[in-house]
Amino acid sequence: MGGQEGGKKESKRKERKQRTGRKHESVGPKKIYVLEGGKLSRNKKSCPRCGPGTWLGAHKARSYCGKCGYTVFERKLKRPE
Repeated sequence: MGGQEGGKKESKRKERKQRTGRKHESVGPKKIYVLEGGKLSRNKKSCPRCGPGTWLGAHKARSYCGKCGYTVFERKLKRPE
């Protein structure tokens, strides 16, 4: 009755798109901490809302907490004329 032979439907598959951009890199301890004169210090600022252990992400002109959304914008310095 139908126009199909054998009752099987032909499946169409789409090709996968090639990923563009950077691949996610895990943050190791070498990027978070710095050893200075026998003392261990943190590279990044911690979030004032969430407390120690949650660091602010450093972007071009701002620092951002991914957990609570706290944002600090860096001020632009005026050039002396």
